[in-house]
Amino acid sequence: MVVLVTGGSKRVGRAIVLEFARAGWDTGIHYRRSPALASEVAAQVLTLGRRARTVQGELTDAACWPNLIEQTLQEFGRLDCLVNSASMFLHDKPDTVEAFDASTWESMFATNVTAPMALSHFARNHLAESGQGSIVNLCDISAERPWAKHLAYCSSKAALVALTKGLAKALAPQIRVNGVSPGIAVFPESYSPDLRRRLTEQVPLRREGTPEEIARVVRFLAETAEYITGQIIAVDGGRSIV
Repeated sequence: MVVLVTGGSKRVGRAIVLEFARAGWDTGIHYRRSPALASEVAAQVLTLGRRARTVQGELTDAACWPNLIEQTLQEFGRLDCLVNSASMFLHDKPDTVEAFDASTWESMFATNVTAPMALSHFARNHLAESGQGSIVNLCDISAERPWAKHLAYCSSKAALVALTKGLAKALAPQIRVNGVSPGIAVFPESYSPDLRRRLTEQVPLRREGTPEEIARVVRFLAETAEYITGQIIAVDGGRSIV
């Protein structure tokens, strides 16, 4: 079995790659600007007895989309699962109505919505040939509970939720399409200890999640959830019900 994970060199994407490798999958590891980290993850996959291929690409570049699929197929000869984990989130400048910038908005949607759509398009025939192909999109609970200071991000994730459900209809019955909506999985490095504490206090389970917990749900949807499609599973410690 072969999985391609976008944004697979770090954070949640890295955990997803290793979760699949531990379960016996070969992995395509997409990265944007971190070749050393991607190579490090690939080396870990190899120590787990599985094959790995790193693939560089800028997801806002249309030429990247077919190339990611083609390089994965060249290495492994098949594709059983596509995980759209790569995501754009603004840390260094505001994402508010006052600070609206069209180019930033377009880049956010290109990375978080258009790229998953395009990769699904180019992968669909190969996933169908698998006989058990699936797509898992990394959404966000903010799609349902948007934040005023991250408008482009939340809007793009809401669009990704709609895309996930639409693709589930369009690609059935050959390919299942689902989404995972994390809550707090990995805090941005810029978040202060006080902000982290206040956010954690809003979670019913009173703790942040882990990338590994997200990764296990992604693998469940790809590997064993044979009668599940078009669903968005929140992995957020209960935050979305508060």
